[in-house]
Amino acid sequence: MQAVIGRSAFSYPARFFLDGLIILASLVIGLLLRFDSQVPVEYYRSFGYFAPVAVAVYCASNYGFGVYRQMWRYASASGVILIFASVTLTTGVLLLVDFDWPTTRPLPLTVIMMGGMITLVVSTAARYRWRLVTGFLWRWRVVTLGPRTKVLVVGAGEAGQLLCWQLTHQSDRYEVVGFIDDDPAKKGRRVHGARVLGSRLEIERIAEEKGVEVIMIAIHTLKGADQREIIELCQNTEAQVKILPNLFDVMDGWKELPMRDVQVDDLLGRQPNQVDFAICQQVLSGKTVMVTGAGGSIGSELCRQIVKFKPRALVALDNNETALHELGIELQLKGEPGTCHCVLADIMREEKMTHIFEEYRPQVIFHCAAYKHVPILETFVDEAVLVNVQGTKLLQELAQIYRAERFVFVSTDKAVAPVSFMGMTKRIGEMMMISAPTAKGTCFTAVRFGNVLNSRGSVIPTFLKQIQLGGPVTVTHPDMTRFFMGIPEAVSLVIQAAAFTKGSDIFMLNMGDEIKIVDLARKLIRMQGMRVTKDIEIVYSGVRPGERLFEELTLPPWEEKQATGHPSIFQVRTLYPIQREPLMAQVERLVALARQGDLDEVTGLAQEMVKMPNLTLQADGKAVAGVAKSNFPTE
Repeated sequence: MQAVIGRSAFSYPARFFLDGLIILASLVIGLLLRFDSQVPVEYYRSFGYFAPVAVAVYCASNYGFGVYRQMWRYASASGVILIFASVTLTTGVLLLVDFDWPTTRPLPLTVIMMGGMITLVVSTAARYRWRLVTGFLWRWRVVTLGPRTKVLVVGAGEAGQLLCWQLTHQSDRYEVVGFIDDDPAKKGRRVHGARVLGSRLEIERIAEEKGVEVIMIAIHTLKGADQREIIELCQNTEAQVKILPNLFDVMDGWKELPMRDVQVDDLLGRQPNQVDFAICQQVLSGKTVMVTGAGGSIGSELCRQIVKFKPRALVALDNNETALHELGIELQLKGEPGTCHCVLADIMREEKMTHIFEEYRPQVIFHCAAYKHVPILETFVDEAVLVNVQGTKLLQELAQIYRAERFVFVSTDKAVAPVSFMGMTKRIGEMMMISAPTAKGTCFTAVRFGNVLNSRGSVIPTFLKQIQLGGPVTVTHPDMTRFFMGIPEAVSLVIQAAAFTKGSDIFMLNMGDEIKIVDLARKLIRMQGMRVTKDIEIVYSGVRPGERLFEELTLPPWEEKQATGHPSIFQVRTLYPIQREPLMAQVERLVALARQGDLDEVTGLAQEMVKMPNLTLQADGKAVAGVAKSNFPTE
C-alpha cells in the first residue's frame, strides 16, 4: 500500500503543473543571471509567448521518457538518467524553436541552456526529496540514539549496497560498521557512508576489532566452495551470521529486505546438480510408478519429484499411517487429480503385496522401505532381515511376475565392505539386484549414496535437538567423517540413475568431499547463534556397535567406477560374478533363521554372505573369483 501511495501522491495534472513551474522558474532565473538582474523589457514580453511552448515541451518529454511512471521514493541512480534525458531533449527542442521563431528570437541561447541546467538540478532534487531529507534526518537521529547492533556486510556489490541503504535508512536498530569485499579496487571506498574494510580473509580480525554482532552475507550469486568458505570464516567469529536471499525474490517496495539464518544446506556449499528432464520424463511420464517407504525422507521427496513428470498413477506405499496421511494431502495439491494413491501396507505381507501389484501393476518401482538405524539393528538383526532382505526379495519377485519395467533399490555407502548389520542387509539387497536375470524384462538396479541432510533420525536433527535442549552435543569420535548430500539433489539423481539403467547394475552418486562430524556439530552450534564450549559443549561418546570412522562408495579391487552420461552419477562395475541360485538359497536360509529368532546364526550367515572373494586377473584382464576372504572387513 505504501508503494501505491508513493506513486500516486500527485495526479497527472498536478505533476504537469509542478514541472511547468520548475521550467518557468528556471528560465526566469536564467534570464536574471544572463543580464545580471537587469533584464530588457522586450524579453519579458517575448517570454510570455515562449513560456507555454517550454511547459508543453518539457511535460511531453517527461511523459515520453516515463518520468511520471516512476516511484521516486524507491528510485535508484537510473532515475537520474531519465530526468537528464528528458531535460536534454527539452533543451534541444527549445533551442530549435528559438532559432526558428518567426520574429526576433524570444530568449538568448545562453538563457535556454542555463534554464535547462537549473531545471535538471531542481527537478532531480524535487523527485529525490524523500531520500535526501530522510537521509539527513537519519544521520541526525543516529547521533541521539543509544547503542545499536553492529553489522558487517559481506559483499559491496548491488545486493550489499541495497542492504546497507535499508539498514541505514529503514531501521534504527543497526549500525553498518563496514563492508567485506574481495575486489582490491573497492578497498577503502565508501558505500552509503560505510567503508570497504578488507577481503574475506580479514573477516575474523575485522569482526573482533569492530565488535561486530551480526555478519550479513549479501552476495546472492555465491555458490559452492566459495559459499562454504565464507560461512566458515564468518562462523569463526562471535557474531551471528545471516544471509540475504536472492534479490530476484525481493519485490519492489518492500520496506525491509528479508534476511534469513544460515541453513543446513548452506554448510555443504554444494551446487545442486541438474538432471536431464527429457530422459527422466521418458521413464516416468504416463507410467504407473510405485514408491515404497513413501512416508520417509527419501520416499516422500521421490513422490514430490515424480509428480512433476506427470505419471499415469503414483502409488505411495508405507506402513506409517501418519506420514502417509500427510504426504497424501501434499500430493493431492501437486499432482493431477486422481493420479496419486496412498496405500497403507507392510512389504513383508506377501498376500497383501500381491493384491497391490495385481491392482496397480506398477511399471517403475522405487524401493526405499527399510530399517536404517545402525545401532538399533545391531540388536534386532532378525527384524532387519525380515524387512530389508525378505521385503526386498518379495518385491523383486512381484516385479518380475507383473513385468515391471524398472526396479530401483535405494542403497547406502554402508553397504560397501559392511561392518554394520544394516549395511550387510543393504549389501545383500544390492547382490540380489545385480544377480537378477535381465531376460525376464525387468531392469533391476541399485543406487548407492551417503548421508542425506535432515533425513528423519539422522545426525543433524539429533544435533539440533541436543542444541535446543542446551547440550551437550554428542559426537562419537573426533575423526569420524561422512558423505552428505541434500535430499532433493539425492532424489533427483536417483531418478536420473533409474533412466540410465540397463539392468543388473549399481550406480553411485558423487557425494563430494567427506565432512568431519565434529566440524558439522560446531557449525550447527554456531548456526544457532551459540558458541562451542562457552554455550554448548561437545562430548565424545565413543564409536557405537556397527559404526566405523569413515565410509566408502566403492571397494577396489572388487569394484571399479565408470563414468555415465551425468557428471555426478557413476556406474559401479563388480569385478567378480555373483551366482543367483546359491545367493537366493542363502537368502532363504537367512530369512528362515530370522523367523526362528536365532540371532547368532543370522549374524554369522549374513557376514558370510557379504564376504569379498579373492580375485585373480586373467591375461585378458577379467577378474576371476577365488576363495572368500578369510578376514571380514573391520576398522
